[in-house]
Amino acid sequence: MSATPLTLTRAAASVDREVQAIVAGSGTGSTCTTDLAAGPWDFDTRPGYGPGSSMGDVIPAGAPRQGELPREYREASDAELSDRIVAAKQTLGGRVVVLGHFYQRDEVVQHADYVGDSFQLANAAKAHTDAEAIVFCGVHFMAETADLLSGADQAVILPNLAAGCSMADMASIDEVEECWEQLEELYGDLDTPDADGLVPVVPVTYMNSSAAIKGFVGRHGGIVCTSSNARTVLEWAFQRGRRVLFFPDQHLGRNTAKAMGVPLEQMPMWNPRRELGGATEEQLQDARVILWHGFCSVHRRFSVAQIDQARAEHPGVRVIVHPECPAEVVDAADEAGSTDYIRKAIAAATDPTVFAIGTEVNLVKRLAAEYPQHTVFCLDPVICPCSTMYRIHPGYLAWVLERLVAGEVVNRIQVPADVADPARVSLERMLAAKPPAAPSAAWEHAS
Repeated sequence: MSATPLTLTRAAASVDREVQAIVAGSGTGSTCTTDLAAGPWDFDTRPGYGPGSSMGDVIPAGAPRQGELPREYREASDAELSDRIVAAKQTLGGRVVVLGHFYQRDEVVQHADYVGDSFQLANAAKAHTDAEAIVFCGVHFMAETADLLSGADQAVILPNLAAGCSMADMASIDEVEECWEQLEELYGDLDTPDADGLVPVVPVTYMNSSAAIKGFVGRHGGIVCTSSNARTVLEWAFQRGRRVLFFPDQHLGRNTAKAMGVPLEQMPMWNPRRELGGATEEQLQDARVILWHGFCSVHRRFSVAQIDQARAEHPGVRVIVHPECPAEVVDAADEAGSTDYIRKAIAAATDPTVFAIGTEVNLVKRLAAEYPQHTVFCLDPVICPCSTMYRIHPGYLAWVLERLVAGEVVNRIQVPADVADPARVSLERMLAAKPPAAPSAAWEHAS
């Protein structure tokens, strides 16, 4: 599984232009907030995840913030920014590689050398040992992972430091360590195997987590997972422990374990704001998977009602959703899989097909533009992109690249050595836990 080199430039998939048209009154449809039409620099100095984020997503007090972007980049036209990015990349040549996540706006993705999910792009960073700088157009935890896997002499740059992740922030290192202490009081020494060679709990963190959390997992015999290999990782963990502590995304953990036959009553929730996570001692003793109270605000927007409407309006529609969606949405869909699974499923369809997709709208719009022989639309009719991914704007990309041309590295992401060493251990375990060579969707239903 690798990131894809990008060779096409498209405007047809631009969510930004669609939002601008809606706000100006010249476009159809609706958006979750008109603030999306403003430049992200209007919000960089304010605490929060940005326009479109859930009101319930409270950003940690110490979350990184972006300094003021110079006026020349804020006031430049889209065409000028594009020209400046192209010119800077040509000047830098092989000294820089630009990585773009699937969820980035098209105006950024068109300048990426490689496009993929967070794991694929981390591998792309690892593979480009000759690049002096890796510009990661994604969010903070992704840039951290790229720093962990790239060379010590390579600079990993996040164009906008305010591009965080509310899901990753839902499991802080202090909360996870407190949880671990409470579990140790309940289960006893968590590092000592029983007569069957199994420890009481194995920690598993989703890739969408901080380097500090990955380091915690590495120190305690655990592993990182992606949405593509979550089942393989849980199998790995069950071979080593009686239970799994899965964080920060409850939905990926629940959907994966449910598909493996773990009953819901053996998957209690751990809310870090409550004693014993809000569960009883009996529930925790009987648990197979302890789910952290975290979620993705983008994927939580999808509903069974949206699926019902898609089926009513498009008989025979093929519904594919991301496993970060709630379990009832995954159950109602035809299939669930990672962003890479969704992309490959559409690419592999030989006959014209109607696809209703439950994932971030930038990717869905891009897939619709790439595969015009199909009808591809987002389950959620309201245009509401990932608020933190949307913080990466061509203005920031032009700025960091032109600073590199001038010999200056800005917005460098560096993971401290005491965190980096155990975090790499957990990532290496993940890399070794390869799913089947040609996996089908982990959640596939007869339709």
